[in-house]
Amino acid sequence: MLGDGMADLPIAEIGKKTPLEVANKPNMDMLASRGINGIVETVPEGMVPESDTANLAVMGYDPRVYSKGRSPLEAASMGISMADDETAIRANLVTLCGEGEYESLRMLDHSSDEIPTEEARVLIEDLQAHFGNDILHFYCGISYRHCLIWKNCPDFTDFSRPHDIIGRTIADYLPKNESSRPMLELMKVSYEFLNNHPLNIDRAARGLKKANSIWLWSPGKKPSLPDFKEKTGLQASVVCAVDLIKGIGFCAGMSVPSVRGATGAIETDYAAKRDAAINELENGADFVYIHVEAPDEAGHQGKVREKIKAIEKIDSDILSGLISYLKNRGERYRILLLPDHPTPISARTHIRAAVPFVIYDSGMERDSGISVYCEHTAAETGLYLERGEMLLEKLLGD
Repeated sequence: MLGDGMADLPIAEIGKKTPLEVANKPNMDMLASRGINGIVETVPEGMVPESDTANLAVMGYDPRVYSKGRSPLEAASMGISMADDETAIRANLVTLCGEGEYESLRMLDHSSDEIPTEEARVLIEDLQAHFGNDILHFYCGISYRHCLIWKNCPDFTDFSRPHDIIGRTIADYLPKNESSRPMLELMKVSYEFLNNHPLNIDRAARGLKKANSIWLWSPGKKPSLPDFKEKTGLQASVVCAVDLIKGIGFCAGMSVPSVRGATGAIETDYAAKRDAAINELENGADFVYIHVEAPDEAGHQGKVREKIKAIEKIDSDILSGLISYLKNRGERYRILLLPDHPTPISARTHIRAAVPFVIYDSGMERDSGISVYCEHTAAETGLYLERGEMLLEKLLGD
C-alpha cells in the first residue's frame, strides 16, 4: 500500500506535526502497532527523487541499473511501442500566466487545475494535428500527463520539472543548450497555439485555469525490466491510475487492470482501487501493489488539509476493506505500507529523504510499542534500510 508523497516535514499550521501524525488513520496505526517499523532510503544518493526511481526500488529493482527516466515507462503504459531510435518525453499541460514574451511568464500550475482527461485529449489531438509529423508524435495520457515520442531526438538534458517551479518566472528554467533549442521552440509555439484555443477560452469562462502550454521534461529511451514473476515466483498486479506506475507494471510483466474512477488526482475513487485489488487477489494474484497519487498531488499544490484527507481516505476506503477481506480469507498475509518519497507541503516538490515503512505479518503479530504510524515513530525504532530494494526482500523473507 503505497501513498505517493505521503511523508512530510513538521507544519506550523497543524501544531508542528506532519499530515501522517494528525490524520485519523486507525488501520495504518494498527499495522504500525503490530508490525515491523523503520525507515528506508528509496532514492539512491545522487539520483533525483522522482516517482519512477522510488517505485522501482520499492518493487525490488535497483534504480541505478533500471531507471531510464519516467517517460518511457509512461509510454509503455499507453501501449506505445518504442523503436530504439525513439525517445519518450513527458509533456505536461501546464498553466502559464503573465504578459509579454514566453520567457517572462510564470508557472501558475503544473497540472492545469488537474484538467480532465476528456478535455486534455482535445488539446493533445489538436497539437498532434498541427505539430505532429514523422519525427514528433503526441500521445494523450491521463489528466495533465502526456507523452511526446521524438525520433532521433537531439540531446536534451537541461530540462526542469514543472512541479518544482510553481509560482516562479520560467526564464531560468527553460532549456538553454543549443542541442535542446528544438524543445524550447516547440514549447513556445505550443503556448501561441493553446493560449487562445477555444477549449481554453471556455475553461477561462468557467473560472478554470487554461492548459496553455506544453512543458517538456524527463526524456528516456525504451525501458526493460526483468520479469517480476521470474524474479520472485509471485503472480503480481499493479492497481493504480497514473501511467508511470502502470508502465513499471507492464514492463515487469505484471497484471495492470484498468480502474474506473481512478484519476491520479486528489479527488479519486479510492474504493474502486480497493475493489480492484481484491478482484486481483480473487483471480490468483499473490502480490498486489496499490499506488495512490493523491497525497503527492496535495503536496505539490501546498494543500495540507487535502493531504490529510487523502491519507484518511486511503485508510478508510482502501485499507479498512482490504484488511477485512484478508482476515476473512483465513490465510496468512503480509502488508507493506509506505510512501515512495516525501512531498512536503513547504517545498511543494519531492525531496530525497528516508521514508517510514511498516511490514505487518498476520501470522507474526507483535507489540511494536508504536501507536501512531508516522515519520518520527518509524525513525525512533532505529531500523534503517539503506536501499529501497531491501524492502521487498524483507517483505518476502521467511
